[in-house]
This record gives sequence, structure tokens and C-alpha cells, in this order.
Amino acid sequence: MTDRLAELSAQGVAVWLDDLSRVRLTSGSLKKMLNEQHVVGVTTNPSIFQKALSDADAYDAQVNDLATMGVSVEEAVRLMTAQDVRAACDVERPAYDASKGVDGRVSIEVDPRSAHDTKKTVAEAKTLWWLVGRENLYIKIPATLAGLPAITATLAEGISVNVTLIFSLERYRAVMDAFLAGIEQAKANGHDLSKIGSVASFFVSRVDTEVDKRLEKIGSDEAKALMGKAAIANAQLAYEAYEEVFGTDRWKALAAAGAHPQRPLWASTSTKNPDYPDTIYVEELVAPGVVNTMPESVIKAWADHGELKGTLTDKYDQARKVMADLKAVGIDFDDVVKVLEDEGVDKFEVSWKELLESVQKSLQAGTGV
Repeated sequence: MTDRLAELSAQGVAVWLDDLSRVRLTSGSLKKMLNEQHVVGVTTNPSIFQKALSDADAYDAQVNDLATMGVSVEEAVRLMTAQDVRAACDVERPAYDASKGVDGRVSIEVDPRSAHDTKKTVAEAKTLWWLVGRENLYIKIPATLAGLPAITATLAEGISVNVTLIFSLERYRAVMDAFLAGIEQAKANGHDLSKIGSVASFFVSRVDTEVDKRLEKIGSDEAKALMGKAAIANAQLAYEAYEEVFGTDRWKALAAAGAHPQRPLWASTSTKNPDYPDTIYVEELVAPGVVNTMPESVIKAWADHGELKGTLTDKYDQARKVMADLKAVGIDFDDVVKVLEDEGVDKFEVSWKELLESVQKSLQAGTGV
């Protein structure tokens, strides 16, 4: 039987799971995915935890303890999610050790309500790093304008970072620059660079959702012919930018000091349009040294029928043509990515508020209020 996930990994694509829950941990599901499906990392976000904590039974005992202690709802959420992430870090530790700190990482996100507040983001990043207490942790920081200096400051503290909600090439270049500055400061601060990791989460399918909606509205044959092409082209050009930045003398000096590169991570890889192949955002984005974080449904789909079609590194000219054609038919891509960033932050804020409300009710029930 063909092990398609092993073949994907052999091409240099690290397979990570975009999901986490207490049930997945206690059932042994995550450990099984590590051992049998080559899942060497985990990403979480407020939406994932909002869904996980809606399964009240799995968290009942902890909720009752926290209610008895009289902790605030914010404290309760952080303690519950930190416990899950800490346990996941322990499950993934063999992958972390085997890869010398490159894989085996688990992400926890700062409060999305702080996405536009640099100081709060850095303060929470340091607190979460202490609270989880595992060196294979990633602190997830949104790539907002306020997030960029927070990324640098957090890395300078020796804390590993997953930068999230990246949609544009311009912002991605700013993220890579923030990473380099942070590693340079970490070096000056005396930190062991080999222990600091980072990924840059470049979002994929959401780009097609927004662009396709606009192409449909334009309605011309030329516009409709471009549907389903923007996200992949955008991500392919992001990898070209990655190759450029991590080929510079500035990076080589840091690599010589033991630093790991900030790997591109393809996020939002489930297909939103049922007319598109369910593995399209995996097969079109194969390249050495990337991460593809997938929901379990995509991991299963790839294991069942995924096909390797070569790497993306010979498709840059084709990707540039797609972006030029999009502009020619009237797509304002700068506006597309602005809308997507704003929506991304808003969606996580909504999930976070729903999470707080749900836990508040559980805490009140736990105290008999």
C-alpha cells in the first residue's frame, strides 16, 4: 500500500495537523497520527479551541476545579488551552528531538483582541511561553502592522513564533524582515539560536474564496477562467520570496550562528469550493522546507488519493502571469488581502468571545450559580 504521506514528507513538506482537543489527546488520536500518518506538528487558533471546549464533558473536571478556585473566565480559558497545548507538545516531543528542533512544534495563539496592540501581544507571548513551559512551543502572533514589531520583540526574548494571517507578498516580506531582526537581537541577547524556531503561516484557500467571489461578479469569460488560480499563484510567489530572502548574506550570517530558517507554512488548506479537488492546496504547493498544516479531513484525503506532481519552484513565471491576468480583469489584490486580514482577525475575535461565553456558563454551572 502506498504511503502517500511519507512520500509527501520525503519531498520536504512537513505534515502538521490543524486541530487540537482534549478528546484527541486523551484518546491517543494525536499520538497515532504522529506514529502512523507522519504528523510532526500541530497548529491551533481561537476557532479550534472554541470548537474543542464546546465538548463540555472532556473538560468537566477541570472546569469544576477552576470554578471552585474562583478564577476569572480569561484565566480559565488560558489554563484549559495551555493544558491541551502542553500535552500536545509532549506527544510531539519525539518529532522535535528527531528533527533537532525543526518539527514537533505546537502553536498557541495570543488573544486576538490584542492583534492591534504591540505591547499586549508581547506581554501575552511571554506569559504563554512561561505558562505552557515547553521548548517545542510556538506562540502564534498575527501579522498585523502592530504584530510585526511584536514578532521581533518576542523572538528577541528567545521565544519561538508562528506568524499567522499572512495573505500578501508585501506583508510576508515584512514578516521575514521582522524575523531576521528578532533573531539578530536574540543573538545579541545571548540566546541559543538553535533553540528558536519560527514559521510564517501564509493563508491559501481563503484567497480563492474572496477572489472567486469578485471574479464571479465581473462575470466575463476571462474572469471566470481565472477562478481557483489566485491562491496557489500567490503562495508560489511567496515561496520565491522565501528563497530570495533566505539566500542573502544577512541570513547566512545567522545560519552560521546556528539559526533555523523561518519556514513557510501553508495554512487554510481545506478546499472551500466543492468543485475543486480536495487536495489541490497540497499537491500544488510542494516544495523543500515548507509546512502544510491540514485539517484531519485533508490529511485523510491525501493519504487516500493525493498525487505528487513535482515542486512549485518551476512555476513562478506562470504564477506571475496569473496575478497579472487578475489585475487585467479588474481584481484589486491589495484590497483583497486587506479584506482577508480584517476578516481573519474579526473571525478569531468572534470565536474567542464565544469561547469566553461558553466557559463562563460552565464556570457558573460548576459553582452552582
